[in-house]
Amino acid sequence: MTAFPPPPARPRLLHGRAFVGGEVREQVTVAIDGGAIAAVRVGEAPPVGAERVEGVLAPGFVDLHVHGGAGADFMDGTVEAVRTACAFHARHGTVALAATTLSAGRAAVGAAVAAAAAVAREPRPGEAHIAGIHLEGPYLNPAKAGAQDPAALRAADREEVEEWLAAAGPLPVLMTLAPEVPGALELIEALAGRVTFSLGHTEASAELAAAALRRGARHFTHLWNAMPPLHHRRPGTVGAALASEAATVELIADGLHVHPLLLAACARLLPDRVALVTDAMRAAGMPPGAYRLGSLEVEVGAGAARLADGTLAGSLLTMDAAVRTMVRAGLPLARVLPLASAVPARVLGLSTHGRIAAGAAADLVALDEELTASRVWIAGEQVA
Repeated sequence: MTAFPPPPARPRLLHGRAFVGGEVREQVTVAIDGGAIAAVRVGEAPPVGAERVEGVLAPGFVDLHVHGGAGADFMDGTVEAVRTACAFHARHGTVALAATTLSAGRAAVGAAVAAAAAVAREPRPGEAHIAGIHLEGPYLNPAKAGAQDPAALRAADREEVEEWLAAAGPLPVLMTLAPEVPGALELIEALAGRVTFSLGHTEASAELAAAALRRGARHFTHLWNAMPPLHHRRPGTVGAALASEAATVELIADGLHVHPLLLAACARLLPDRVALVTDAMRAAGMPPGAYRLGSLEVEVGAGAARLADGTLAGSLLTMDAAVRTMVRAGLPLARVLPLASAVPARVLGLSTHGRIAAGAAADLVALDEELTASRVWIAGEQVA
């Protein structure tokens, strides 16, 4: 007898309120076929077999700057640590992220990049995709080290970066550096086609920051933090970021790193250029106590992670919490969601992310009335 192939599986249908075309719309049906969205229909009654989604269905979040979570840090340099952090953030709506390193020796950074790249090649259900690498340092200004180890900071070294790029393989790479560090401007000019350079941990003047942008830098790391404040006669790096026509900026929207008033003001001034990030460290999702961020000791309590001198040391943030902070700062949800999805997806070159539309990735998050991630889908499969 001739064996006939089984009939194709029917698309999974989700129905409810959803963020589509820049608005939160009622009566939306999303058809998921495999790992992609097959169709989106708006304003129709739920079809037979559709699954009701409570709250608001939104594009899954993309985090450009995250060090770890659930006790793990990407600098641990192991596949197990990478998977632990990715699984933790997936449960909070992050579907893709840039595994972020700290300033350290060449071998330690290389091991972290290699472990993240290995997970990217073999994704597992329930884990946020490794969609890029973010090298935060080591070419930073020691005066603005923040929670980076000052002993690990050094002049720019193209050979070192080339080694890390080889370990990253095809993954997009961001790199945070201070343009005043020796060799930084030359490095930007040489590798701007392969690396998205971001200005941060810097005391650069507005003029020097603008020069770095002309050389090829396109991004600013956690704007306002680890850089001089904006002054009306000395605009500095913050002023250069606000004046730029194209560069994107990160905001750590936990209400501690940047005042909510400025979070909302930046989102209004730069509506298509703000990317919300967590900058989360290993203590995210963990109880208060003593932790380590790279080689530095960190005390976690009262909703913050700090060094002994009180310096904020990364955050305990998740992306759904960042969205909540922005909404509580006075922005409508429809203006906030792209900051957590479409804008960071664009920075990483993820053309299939950041929107609910036919052909887009079926990487979605359902937010309940409190804007907490209640359900998450990655590649069409619900995260446990």
